[in-house]
Amino acid sequence: MADPEVDAGLARVAEAVTAAGEVALACHVHPDGDALGSVLAFHLLCRAQGVASTASWGEPFAVAPHYRFMAGLDLASRPSAFPEHPELMVTFDCGSLARLGQLGGPARSAGELVVLDHHHDNARYGSINVVDTAAASTATMVRRLAEVLGWELDRDVALDLYVGLLTDTGRFQYPNTTKEVFVLAQELAGHGLPLGVITRELFEKHRFAYLRLAAAALARAHLDREHRLVAAWVTAEDLAEYGVGFDETEGLIDLVRRTAEADVSCVLKEAPGEGLRVSLRSVAGVDVGQVAAELGGGGHHFMAGFLSDASIPATIERIVEQLVERAPAPA
Repeated sequence: MADPEVDAGLARVAEAVTAAGEVALACHVHPDGDALGSVLAFHLLCRAQGVASTASWGEPFAVAPHYRFMAGLDLASRPSAFPEHPELMVTFDCGSLARLGQLGGPARSAGELVVLDHHHDNARYGSINVVDTAAASTATMVRRLAEVLGWELDRDVALDLYVGLLTDTGRFQYPNTTKEVFVLAQELAGHGLPLGVITRELFEKHRFAYLRLAAAALARAHLDREHRLVAAWVTAEDLAEYGVGFDETEGLIDLVRRTAEADVSCVLKEAPGEGLRVSLRSVAGVDVGQVAAELGGGGHHFMAGFLSDASIPATIERIVEQLVERAPAPA
């Protein structure tokens, strides 16, 4: 069902884009498939319409190997080349200024700042905020914005939007997979996308070094049967020992969440210069978005994350404490 507020917001964004001489596009640091698919798709759309645009994300200016096939990746600019005082800046899938990293400065000094997102905990930090919490992905919103603008999709744009939709619905397995998701997927697939190739690139193709690291992490994973929590972790030493990049470990949470005895899964990874980056998933009633928010992060009911400056054991204990607080009262 259409949301009049969202529709009105998209109309304002379309007007701003049409009136701007140049647009600057950004997503959050360590971009996932939805963030990357959204920013690259809109960058390609702008270029096709003759609208000058720059697309980037904060350092480290890199993407995980499984995203390197995406269209328009070679057209993204390093953050050092991003406009310092953009006339119009649009952020995609980014819940706060802090998540923009070094592009937070340009966002603060932008003449107009558009926030396009679907996370319920978005800080609404723009001058135009379009946050549709009912949308399965930010890529879904980019498709709707293109429709409002009257811009046609091509195969490359469809590919990037499909990546965003596919990753944020967990290959159409997460509870945010609706009839509307399949309608959009059918439209995008109609542009001649190699669906099997995309799925393999995103989820099924890994270097042998990553498989060895994943095996080590799973071998020491801990199952807390009382609180139905499973946790696995990757240290900086692991990354060095197996020769695996931090961004290569994004899919580890999807292995851990298969645990039948757990309702909540988490993977803790030592991120260079950041502390622990924690991914949370829920397959039952627990709202891990609330858990993450209490611990300084955010996300959705079934998928969330946060940063921790505590040790791995201490961080797991904090998660357990949040689960205990949210446990239903005994009947």
